[in-house]
Amino acid sequence: MEVRGTGSLGAPTYHEIEAKSALNRSRGGPFAWSLNPYRGCRHACHYCYARTTHAFFDLHPGKDFARHIFVKTNLADVLRRELSRRSWRRENVAIGTATDPYQPAEGRYKVTEACLAVLAEARTPARITTKGSLIVRDIDLLQEVRDRAGSCSVNMSLTSLDAALLRKLEPGVASPRQRLNAMRRLANNGIRVGLALAPILPGITDSPAALTDLVRAAADHGAAFVWAGTVHLEPAVRDWLLETLSPTFPEVMVSYRRWFGAPGGPARARYSPRSMDERIERLVSAVGADCGLPRPEARPRVTVLPQLPQQLALNI
Repeated sequence: MEVRGTGSLGAPTYHEIEAKSALNRSRGGPFAWSLNPYRGCRHACHYCYARTTHAFFDLHPGKDFARHIFVKTNLADVLRRELSRRSWRRENVAIGTATDPYQPAEGRYKVTEACLAVLAEARTPARITTKGSLIVRDIDLLQEVRDRAGSCSVNMSLTSLDAALLRKLEPGVASPRQRLNAMRRLANNGIRVGLALAPILPGITDSPAALTDLVRAAADHGAAFVWAGTVHLEPAVRDWLLETLSPTFPEVMVSYRRWFGAPGGPARARYSPRSMDERIERLVSAVGADCGLPRPEARPRVTVLPQLPQQLALNI
């Protein structure tokens, strides 16, 4: 089923699909399982590594990622079935490792809300990564997961306090002020929330002064931890990023071509230079320590993408 909407990013089409499985096994990262209620994202972040998954549906990773949103309408029912298995060990489930669970579609479909209720029923801990201020709607559910499962945390993704800059990088996302206010509301209601400084774009959002101000602002709004990571660009995402940002950041994109490869060509690398990653990590760790914000745990360079579309029955 298709449901069409409107918006400044062009009219989206919501594809209502049925998932055959809910949980993805994660290896090498700080969590055991991942859960993604949506594919595609109206946040339209130009750098998003999950853009590559739209190619699975013969859609353009750049132009179509924010226009075609796939909604797993039955996900909560599938999740309940999986968590009811005798083999389920109540391991931590990460929500939003690919596309944002609190993007605008959630306001209509409430798939994330339904999944949180299932996690609470099954006494299963959760960690959520989002840029969406809509998460405050579910404070009661987050508290229930925390109380019944013993753990529920939120990574609020924000890489700059400069709203005008972020509109160029992630045109459909809530403003920095909205995200910080959401962080404060979560913290005030006993939800462990931290700052996810990721992905940082070298040459654009890696100013030491700006990162320092951001970490301090997060601490002032109740953050309990901070972690950072630089951009990850698969070739298709690299090509889109270079196309969209070259007019605004021409000199920086010259460096990106040197690091990641030319548009249409093979990947020279998929991550920014290690020296930049380490410099940012040192800075964020030092400022975080000064503000009383520890790093939650070591975060290896791991990308968790949703399973291939064989897990889905498409009603399109």
